[in-house]
Amino acid sequence: MMAAPEPQPRYGQSVKGLLSEKVSTCTTDVIALTKQILKGSRSSELLGQAARNMVMQEDSILHSEDSLRKMSIITTHLQYQQEAIQKNVELSTNLQDQLKHLLK
Repeated sequence: MMAAPEPQPRYGQSVKGLLSEKVSTCTTDVIALTKQILKGSRSSELLGQAARNMVMQEDSILHSEDSLRKMSIITTHLQYQQEAIQKNVELSTNLQDQLKHLLK
């Protein structure tokens, strides 16, 4: 009676089981690593997009600042013109009064 052939299949089955378990673990690790890489590349893509948006915002801010400066200059010129018109109206009123006085 030989009982030697029985341990061989068990040993083979246990090796296959360990190998299958290791392959499964490896596959899981590769999937996790792939997900992490994809997440990292997405993060870098989002950071790049955020940087581009920031540059566009900076350009808009600079443009707005320039527009405000120009509007300030225009406002100052309009104030000077208003003062000049007001003085001319006062002079005109004085001249009209003088003309009325002369024509009497």
